[in-house]
Amino acid sequence: MSNIYHVMLRGINRQNIFEDNEDRLRFMTVLTRCRELSGFRLHAFVLMSNHVHLLIEPSEEPLELIFKRISTSYAVWYNRKYLRSGHLFQDRYRSETVETDAYYKTVLRYIIRNPIKAGMVSSLDEYQWSSYLAYKNGQGVLTDTQFAIECFGSRESLLEFLMQENDDSVMDESDHDWRLKDDAAREMIKRITDCSSASDFQELDSSVQKEYAARLYREGMSMGQIARLTGMPKTTVHRTVQGKFQGAGDDGKLLLKESNDGGYDLYTGMIW
Repeated sequence: MSNIYHVMLRGINRQNIFEDNEDRLRFMTVLTRCRELSGFRLHAFVLMSNHVHLLIEPSEEPLELIFKRISTSYAVWYNRKYLRSGHLFQDRYRSETVETDAYYKTVLRYIIRNPIKAGMVSSLDEYQWSSYLAYKNGQGVLTDTQFAIECFGSRESLLEFLMQENDDSVMDESDHDWRLKDDAAREMIKRITDCSSASDFQELDSSVQKEYAARLYREGMSMGQIARLTGMPKTTVHRTVQGKFQGAGDDGKLLLKESNDGGYDLYTGMIW
């Protein structure tokens, strides 16, 4: 099993790489095209706010070429959309070899349960932007479910394993110390909100405070740090952040038409 890899792409400085479903659909379009070009098998994936996990099996092309194509294609589109320049992803990518059946199962469960671990959803069924629904329903646009089902002996055994509470430990986005120092956090608050102090922030309308709190969290500040440096109650920050991320990916049948250069018609209700 030495040709299966757990790969992670992450935003530079913990920056979001997905702001809305159009972004997620674009990334899935890129992934679809790159699979056709490279011939890899995708055993599992999950799109988080500022990083992506994939369980991937290359065919003839090496990982380096596959992910150079993926990251470059998506970053060019993202930078054009948001009128930004420079690198979008931190480094190139991180990867680890999945060498045993036992570790394959662990990584598979870790990837698929990532949204629950992050507090984005309370049930795997609520999150479209992973391979879970493909395994549950026995179909998917990108996910190759056959190998994993054979490893477990049946789809039922696999789903039972995915539902188990666990303390799985694999290569993780949190392995890196992304915590902002207070000075850097204050600079971020100033840049985003134009507030020089907690007192200035408290002068803002409560709805505006909540919008800023969600953005500060996405940019890398912890909920506790946001509360401490803005003067917002911790419970308010927590409810705001949780509210922004609950049900991520559920905003209707947002179409992303690619008829001019690929023929794809991907939508938010699709099972990947």
